[in-house]
Amino acid sequence: MKDTLSIGYRGEQAATEYLLAHGFRILDRNWRAGRYELDIVARKKDTLHFVEVKSRKKGSLTTPEEALTPAKFNALCHAARAWLASHPCNLEINFDLAAVDLTPEGCTVRYIPNAVTPHW
Repeated sequence: MKDTLSIGYRGEQAATEYLLAHGFRILDRNWRAGRYELDIVARKKDTLHFVEVKSRKKGSLTTPEEALTPAKFNALCHAARAWLASHPCNLEINFDLAAVDLTPEGCTVRYIPNAVTPHW
């Protein structure tokens, strides 16, 4: 479990650094509403980005992209609704994925905007 937490922390840190370097403003990290969590909430211009971070060690059996399942996206939508209820805004909303590959030498971030489309 400790290794999993370490992988998750490293991936979220790499994703945050990537977003900051590409002009995003971080509004929240690890925001919780009950059992639901948002990894990163960011803003860039007139768009609000709910960014799900999925991290894997390089060479893992599954890719980070494969880890964003329909059930995980459903939970992400619940969390996003809760965040919006407590932070009203009139911005365009994107659900993005930061896919992070971890190696002993560092991290590679693949940022996928509009990775999934909500049906709410």
